[in-house]
Amino acid sequence: MKPYSILMTFILVSSSLIFVACTTPIEQPDKEEIASTNAGQTNQSIVDKSQSSLKQKNTVQQPKPANTAEAEQAQSQGQTSHPSMTMSAFMAPKRDVRGDQIKSRAKLGKTLKSERFEFHSLLPQSSVAINSLQEQIRIPSEPVNREHYQHFKSNPVKLVKEDPLSTFSIDVDTASYTNVRRMIQDGAIPPTDAVRIEEFINYFSYDYPKPAKDGHPFSVTTELGPSPWSSDRYLMQIGLQGYEVPEADRPPVNLVFLIDVSGSMNTANKLPLLKKSFKFLVNKLRPEDYVSMVVYAGASGVVLPPTAGSEKATILNALNQLKAGGSTNGASGIRLAYQTAMQNYRKEASNLVLLATDGDFNVGTTNFNQLIDLIKEKRKSGIAISTLGFGAGNYNDHLAEQIADAGNGSASYIDSLQEARKVLVDRVGAALTPIARDTKIQIEFNPDWVAEYRLIGYENRHLEHHEFNMDSVDAGDLFSGHTVTAIYEIVLVGQSKPSIDPLRYDSTDVSEKSKGQELAFVKLRYKPIGENTSQLLTHSIAANSVIQAFDKTSTRFQFASSVAGYGQLLRKSPYLHQMTAPQLAKIARLAKGEDQQGYRSGFIDLVELTAVLHAEAENQTIDNDTALSQR
Repeated sequence: MKPYSILMTFILVSSSLIFVACTTPIEQPDKEEIASTNAGQTNQSIVDKSQSSLKQKNTVQQPKPANTAEAEQAQSQGQTSHPSMTMSAFMAPKRDVRGDQIKSRAKLGKTLKSERFEFHSLLPQSSVAINSLQEQIRIPSEPVNREHYQHFKSNPVKLVKEDPLSTFSIDVDTASYTNVRRMIQDGAIPPTDAVRIEEFINYFSYDYPKPAKDGHPFSVTTELGPSPWSSDRYLMQIGLQGYEVPEADRPPVNLVFLIDVSGSMNTANKLPLLKKSFKFLVNKLRPEDYVSMVVYAGASGVVLPPTAGSEKATILNALNQLKAGGSTNGASGIRLAYQTAMQNYRKEASNLVLLATDGDFNVGTTNFNQLIDLIKEKRKSGIAISTLGFGAGNYNDHLAEQIADAGNGSASYIDSLQEARKVLVDRVGAALTPIARDTKIQIEFNPDWVAEYRLIGYENRHLEHHEFNMDSVDAGDLFSGHTVTAIYEIVLVGQSKPSIDPLRYDSTDVSEKSKGQELAFVKLRYKPIGENTSQLLTHSIAANSVIQAFDKTSTRFQFASSVAGYGQLLRKSPYLHQMTAPQLAKIARLAKGEDQQGYRSGFIDLVELTAVLHAEAENQTIDNDTALSQR
């Protein structure tokens, strides 16, 4: 046989073997299953120690299901009556056969890529099949962005003669701002649905006057001035300043750390950052405070029973030994956390579950509505739940925000140790001490003075007008020292052309109904802590309080305006007109004022970085258009 024929035969046989190897089906494991191979038995040992400290047996006391249906139900819940059973189920290390298969596939993919030219030149027909197959293979190590955000539309312009009332729940969340900050600092323009403008505005404090000693837990401050992005519009700022409970008067805390230790948390910006962040809060605990620790992955377990805040070494030791691995049964962990909180429930204390997660629930109860219904049911027990979001790539912002909303808590996102210190140390009272429940705002605009209005942000906090007076309707809670700010863009009667044409057949004589010189009337309802009946607080806004020059307004008005403008810029709002990021950064810089913690300086840097990213994106678009035109 000629050498050339021998070579061709060898190549044909080799290509056939490789093709068969490529087409052999390999079951694709979940990311959490691969990550679980590095999970040790540390969490299990913590459970064993906690159980022995309570003098409980390490034997499983769970009754066997009577039939197959009950067994499937117990398995879907991912929870047992004995924590150590669940911990051993999801934390025990094992050989990752599927992981080895994936590594083999990855190696094969690289081999195919390096030999593609040789096959193409010698065996055209075989190379077509191999190249087509290789294009279908995605190497598991390739990053996939599975972050989830709720889609919503920005608030529209409202005609006062048609709808003079604006009703919504307050929002003290800040997660959207820090999450978007993380994206921009990583060099990415965030998706519009990730931007909730009210959370940008409420990330900052505005030094509103403290509440008077009249029994109300917060003060109300208003200011009106020109809009910096529209010469014929005005902005109306409404600010609430919560009473700051002194540290000595802060009620004791019954706190449950609910920690996601699934495989998806096994990156530096997730579980390791989480553990460092919680150490800040542990060091702020007092002897009268109690903390428990529940973890969950494929199942859930208690790794720290209720422990006094004075036993910091015990708490930190349990925290230090946590490792990530397994799937994510968040619903199971939530149920066990509420159960643990109820065991140590104290009426005079702040009873709170603090959920730290990336929100990637993928086993057990994963239906969004069912999870929210679970939280709504559990809040009736008097135990709130707040969320701390971590990580990127699979962060479920929608779930984390809605859990906190339904659970009478707040949603924060931790992207750095500095942010952890802000949330868990500098504002520990805001994190742990509510001062008003179910706080609602209703604004009535006087059609004699205001033609149109638009609420900037608060899209998912909208309430029906009749719900303002219904104490059964849930709303946001206000915490110690918190500030809440809402900004309206308004059009004054006769001073500019409205966005909406006047009604042709409107015959209402509003002058007869006008309340003198009031431009708008603000009403607030809230429930004092421990009470089920709301109280009403009112505040009128005089028409002659409008400031006609933007530079004559307060620095808090100017800075809040720049933040509101920046949020609209990221959401690509048509109402921002031609306002640019450099212009917004200039407004913020001039209005920065006192900035001891550097939060406002950080905002200015963020706006300037956004300007750079927008310029790069625009240049890339121009280059692409040029390249297409030259083809």
